[in-house]
Amino acid sequence: MTTEVRSRSRKAGAEAGEGSPRAADVFVIFGITGDLAKVMTFHSLYRLERRGLLSCPIVGVAVDDWSAEDLRDHAHAAIEGCGEKVDDSVFERLSERLSYVSGDFGDAETFDRVAHAIGDAQSPVFYLEIPPFLFGSVIKGLAEADLVRNARVVVEKPFGHDIESARELAQEIHDYIDESQLFRIDHFLGKMGLGELLYLRLANAMFEPIWSRNQVSSVQITMAESFGVEDRGHFYDPVGALRDVVVNHLMQLLAVSAMELPSSGDPQVLKDALISVYRAMPEADPAHYVRGQYEGYTSIDGVAADSGTETYAALRLEVDSWRWTGVPFFIRTGKCLPTTQTELRLVFRQPPRLSGFPAIQSRVPDPGEL
Repeated sequence: MTTEVRSRSRKAGAEAGEGSPRAADVFVIFGITGDLAKVMTFHSLYRLERRGLLSCPIVGVAVDDWSAEDLRDHAHAAIEGCGEKVDDSVFERLSERLSYVSGDFGDAETFDRVAHAIGDAQSPVFYLEIPPFLFGSVIKGLAEADLVRNARVVVEKPFGHDIESARELAQEIHDYIDESQLFRIDHFLGKMGLGELLYLRLANAMFEPIWSRNQVSSVQITMAESFGVEDRGHFYDPVGALRDVVVNHLMQLLAVSAMELPSSGDPQVLKDALISVYRAMPEADPAHYVRGQYEGYTSIDGVAADSGTETYAALRLEVDSWRWTGVPFFIRTGKCLPTTQTELRLVFRQPPRLSGFPAIQSRVPDPGEL
């Protein structure tokens, strides 16, 4: 990779980031034959097609030696496997959008074939449903094929395994595209519960006076699942509960619950409000962190026989802000628990025990919760 190419792609990316982004005129999915596409992506694309919200070609890229017809058959089976009753006319429209490019992600010819497949597209979106160690090489291949000008690149979690590896990965990617072109996503981040929590705070002024350390004794965030890892052992064992859901889903819920309400719906204003919470948080104390593993986990295909990966995690965090100093935030998540439930719970302070009311002295009520 030459300095000249890097400079050109970064400049193009900066220009693409100005103003409102254009609608994608082609959607390219790297890793389209993988598990994420099987259990989520095809089903999502089908539902978008059914609602009339798809308007561009879809190009799948993977190492498997498939034809476009193989991809369409796989997509149909995947959609049915999600429990969806397939409407033939809807699927026909979706299948007409699908094409396939087979090739090794380390081979420059693969990206030449991708360039041929997308033709004269001016605003491509590249969605990388691949392991993080391949992000850099794929984006490099796209840049060397001159495909990142005005493009957006979407990468799935996990983005590194710790802060240093995340920074190294970001630097590697920034060699080829501008930050404004990069979208780090989690396909569950921002699900309905997060939006409902934000709406709850914005739409109910009566909560704001009590939504603070003055009235709240603790904030408890729970994501419990009654099922196990099942067939995701190869993905889950190197990751574990903490990286799988705590540092993304549950930290997002924590930030929305603890932030000062944003002054507008502008995405940057909301992001600044969330980041201010993270900046107010001291480092997590390992003494307030519990890890566990459900019985039978190590017998799952893809899991090491001596694995120490946690399937349960619980921790206590603090937010040293004017609103929340002294209030513990408890996060817990795990698999193979008695129920499947995700909730955020505010536990209010215990009312004073007044000596003039014997009934309250003998039977102290539980603190209020929201």
